[in-house]
Amino acid sequence: MLTQSITDIIAVLRQYPLVPVFYHGDLAYTQNILKSCYKGGMRAFEYTNRGEKAREVFPELKKFVAEQCPGMLLGIGTIYKPEDAEYFIQAGADFVVQPVTTAAVADVCHKHSIPWLPAAATLNEIFHARELGAAVVKIFPGNVLGPGFIKAVKGPMPDANLMVTGGVEPNQKNLQEWFGSGILCAGLGSQLFTATDGSSSDDLSKRIAEIMSFVQSLSRK
Repeated sequence: MLTQSITDIIAVLRQYPLVPVFYHGDLAYTQNILKSCYKGGMRAFEYTNRGEKAREVFPELKKFVAEQCPGMLLGIGTIYKPEDAEYFIQAGADFVVQPVTTAAVADVCHKHSIPWLPAAATLNEIFHARELGAAVVKIFPGNVLGPGFIKAVKGPMPDANLMVTGGVEPNQKNLQEWFGSGILCAGLGSQLFTATDGSSSDDLSKRIAEIMSFVQSLSRK
């Protein structure tokens, strides 16, 4: 049986199916990016554990979300070890994303009833992740596997909730291909934030709003 936290995140990702994947060591800069994403209509944000400042920035970012971005889910990504999962869950992570699949991290997430989103690149890995209780399976690297891989997986696993990350481009053609293949949601990284700085937050919000509107229209067809 799915826990409430898992059904909640699936519902959010279905309604708001683009997730920014982002790391920066400066809190103010990260807050600006997150707020721009929120203003653009995003409601799930993956802050990645990819730098030495991640443990310092994340708890403050969680406070910022609580005060400035009601309804935004803040997750932590790039988690390999159970002790890291434990730290960020205690700091308020709403979900945990892995670039791999490990039972030890799964156990920590299940202990705290926190949605666990591990990565997979084969049918066997997807099956294994789902058997271990994955809320959503992250298909990575997307640019290597392609939309055709998703279509193939959905044949024997039509009910699998899949999130693609890696190489997803913020344009209508690419997004239509991915969502047409049957994914639940997509993670957008560097291509979304190219040439973004503190003075361009309104432009970023506008660009995100246009992309979100297009993707949400696809889900209504």
